[in-house]
Amino acid sequence: MSATSSHSYYLHGEQRAWIQQLARQWHWRLELPTWGMMVLVYGSWFGVVHYWQPLGPWLGTPLLIIATTGYLSLQHELIHGHPTRWPRLNHLLGLLPLAVWYPYGLYRDSHLQHHRDRHLTSPEDDPESYYFSQTQWQRWPTWLPLLTKVRNTLIGRMALGPALDIAATLIKALKAILTGELRTLAMWLVHGALLVPMFIWLQVHGLSAGFYLLAVSYPALGLTKVRSFFEHRAVEAPQARSVINEAAWPWRLLFLNLNYHLVHHDLPGLPWYGLRKVYLAEQEAYRQRSQGFVVAGYGVWLAEYAFTPIAVEVHPFAAADVAGDAQSGWSTISLARWAGAVQDFPTDLAKSRKT
Repeated sequence: MSATSSHSYYLHGEQRAWIQQLARQWHWRLELPTWGMMVLVYGSWFGVVHYWQPLGPWLGTPLLIIATTGYLSLQHELIHGHPTRWPRLNHLLGLLPLAVWYPYGLYRDSHLQHHRDRHLTSPEDDPESYYFSQTQWQRWPTWLPLLTKVRNTLIGRMALGPALDIAATLIKALKAILTGELRTLAMWLVHGALLVPMFIWLQVHGLSAGFYLLAVSYPALGLTKVRSFFEHRAVEAPQARSVINEAAWPWRLLFLNLNYHLVHHDLPGLPWYGLRKVYLAEQEAYRQRSQGFVVAGYGVWLAEYAFTPIAVEVHPFAAADVAGDAQSGWSTISLARWAGAVQDFPTDLAKSRKT
């Protein structure tokens, strides 16, 4: 398989047929890898809590952090329509507040907005952008550049990033509720109602709410910041804004292959176990498509940016690059439904080319 050109990569017929063939395999159609991951994540989290006393905090805490981080990755998979074709069932599967700090519905809505690739990295339109607009930069106090430099180191992102995200989330939620957004209020009420029995159950097994918040949930959010540390960059070509990180298998499993982030943005409906297959089948084409935004594992970021900030401050250009998005072609394609509706993919492809 090869790219159609060195600068613009499209889902060509040969690859489309190959992907459809993969999707017809029974274990893909049933999404068994995702169900298996769900059993592993839920089983690990509840198992560690249940056996907390014999495990002890020195062993139990890191295991619970890893399980909670895995749950965050699983929630992302649920947002993108897996493992079932029924969004409400997927929503129920991700509703438990194991990460504590935000409702699943809030994460879902924000993340889907993030997938409008023509606005990717724009501070006005991308809720997951780490960039500032010139107006924001000038309006903020004089200590903002220093705080930003600390946040733009890998250690700073892991330590401060969750706190900044939590504060921004709570402030935004409070504003929404005060302006009468009943949907936001309902999400937070459901979230709070689920937290109460969870904290009681944790307390029964010897974990206080404070310990879980500070020693488990917050570090789990910090661990996810390793994946998202330099996941996007502000460049003109939308297809070159998402990283390809050729991470080792433990990271790939923990983050459900989201290290192949350009592949995910190109095919947001592709299940996690297909991301590596698609990337390896078109590796050279993807390297060209990313315009060199390729990293040889998270250790590279640790070595280069542990205490050295990446240059992510004021956004360098207007992100509303509609023309660039149309040129990228493939970035808006979704595989629609892998669980039984892959036959509709050619129609989805045609529709995406028109948008």
